[in-house]
Amino acid sequence: MDEKTRKIVDKMMERDLFSQWMGIERLEEREGYCKLKMTIRPEMCNGFEIAHGGISFALADSALAFASNSHGRHAVSIETSISHIRSLRSGDTIVATAEEKSLTNSIGIYEVSIDKKNGELVALFKGTVFRKETIWAL
Repeated sequence: MDEKTRKIVDKMMERDLFSQWMGIERLEEREGYCKLKMTIRPEMCNGFEIAHGGISFALADSALAFASNSHGRHAVSIETSISHIRSLRSGDTIVATAEEKSLTNSIGIYEVSIDKKNGELVALFKGTVFRKETIWAL
């Protein structure tokens, strides 16, 4: 694991109370890449007893944030979208994998796949970030 990337994600996570509430576990991180895992809890489900779409979106958004900031510059999302493919229920464990597809001085584009732990694809997320000039102070 890249030490600089680990320090950046450590710093982000210590202030990210929402990701902490979701119970996100960091599996792997390196420049332009992040893999996260979490388990759906009952309070994350809607009236249909399936996970609220915002839960998988939020997991993907966290993976996007960590992957896009891993280069050492502050990056913020400017456009995101998700396609929900399969529903999730309480007790399901899911893994989000963010991969960098394009990186320029000011824009980064990322794809995030969300899979159940058995490898079944449940959602696809795309995120575009703006890369600020601000450098992460470590």
